[in-house]
Amino acid sequence: MKKIFLLIFLITLGIRSYPDYVITRGPNPGEIYFIGLTNTGVGIYYSTDYGATATCQDYESYFYGSICADKTEGILYLGDFFGALYISTNYGITGSWEYRNSGMYSGICGSRIEGELYNIFVAHSEDFGQTFISHAYNGFFGNYFESEIDNQTNIGYVLTYKSNVADSVYLLKSVDNYENLYLNEKFVFNWNDAIELSRGTNNGELFLFNHSHGLLLLSIDFGNTWISLNNFNYGEFYSLGIVGGRIEGEVYIKCDFLSMSWQNANTYILHSLDYGITYEVSNIFSKGQEPLLANFSAKNSENENITFTNYDSVYIVTGEMPLDVQFYNYSIGDIGIFEWDFNNDGIIDSYEINPAFTYQDTGWYSVNLIVYNNIDTNSFLRENYIHVIKTVGYDEATLPEISCYPNPFKNKITFEHINYPFESKILIFNISGNVIRKLSVFPNVSKAIWDGTDDNGIRCKPGIYYVKLDNKEFPQKILLIN
Repeated sequence: MKKIFLLIFLITLGIRSYPDYVITRGPNPGEIYFIGLTNTGVGIYYSTDYGATATCQDYESYFYGSICADKTEGILYLGDFFGALYISTNYGITGSWEYRNSGMYSGICGSRIEGELYNIFVAHSEDFGQTFISHAYNGFFGNYFESEIDNQTNIGYVLTYKSNVADSVYLLKSVDNYENLYLNEKFVFNWNDAIELSRGTNNGELFLFNHSHGLLLLSIDFGNTWISLNNFNYGEFYSLGIVGGRIEGEVYIKCDFLSMSWQNANTYILHSLDYGITYEVSNIFSKGQEPLLANFSAKNSENENITFTNYDSVYIVTGEMPLDVQFYNYSIGDIGIFEWDFNNDGIIDSYEINPAFTYQDTGWYSVNLIVYNNIDTNSFLRENYIHVIKTVGYDEATLPEISCYPNPFKNKITFEHINYPFESKILIFNISGNVIRKLSVFPNVSKAIWDGTDDNGIRCKPGIYYVKLDNKEFPQKILLIN
């Protein structure tokens, strides 16, 4: 009877029926647990070397649901889809699971202090899941999507959606341990996208990973502003998961690929130490044919230590000409050939795995990588990913910034106080970092107007956009509303 009631309540709240907590950090650096593929099903894996290798701890008693490691060494929780909570005090090894509680949602998170465990946003435990303290969550609206706690006490986040609003996902925030929630951000994502949250290492660091679009966002100010860090080429995946690590800038991504009724099954861990821009890839489990996916990113060779105070919108590789760029390949598969096209002109510029290239002229450059195995090929194009600027003969710091008003706007927005002594362009980006509109600005003209359409005259969807002069390094955020 309890299970029937729980199922009805889950449907009422809008809980989704897919696992969204499939990887969790342990209490020590380099220690992670994750749910991965096995020869005939799934199992719980454990790694102590940052995901380079992993041991399958349990593939016999695994219940379909979510996992969360406690801050206590060796303690792992598992919440199944029937509302039961289990605990292992021996690293999740087969036979170590004990029944702990019932009436739970499958989404669990914690590992901030010993014994603390959150059951999505509705309750939390301070005694290793034996008893739970309910939350009021006043202000909650819509259907539940995902939740996460911050490293700072009492701060938490909830993602929601409305089934009658197809292109919006809402981030609710609490500063009093989910007693009250308020709207913090609205993302222009589809309501049926697979989206996951994970906190980083420092207070206020929050990752948002849209699996459906391979888009990774980061906030370093408690969800108030967001940086589009990376875009991934993931193709057809079976399961994805993300979790921040114990080292500053560390993040893990777990991805499974499954095809042909389990004839081909592969689990990978991608480990990053620079907030998800570059990765080391480990193939944890492989059966049959590996998938083939081209993936890469890049950094300015003179600015490899990323400081996100300089990026308030979209991460791109930028610098003055000549610009030296180091490329980082994290493609997946048994790859024999890499073909790099550094300016997307159809000419192969390098066959190296992790090449470097110098851009001699100013402008925006798109980069394409094609990879080959013995039977197939795959490519990944990053449009307008490299921006080379020219040092000009005036003190740029003394020139006025663009004033954007009204912001937010509905029909048109004015960019004022430009007055640059040479012809340039205003570039407008979407949240993925693609330039969707260019406006010409002539010498000493004080303003330009954008009507919310792209270069093809098509009305843009409501949401966050970014604007900058083509000779300025960092963009400003603007919001187009209905």
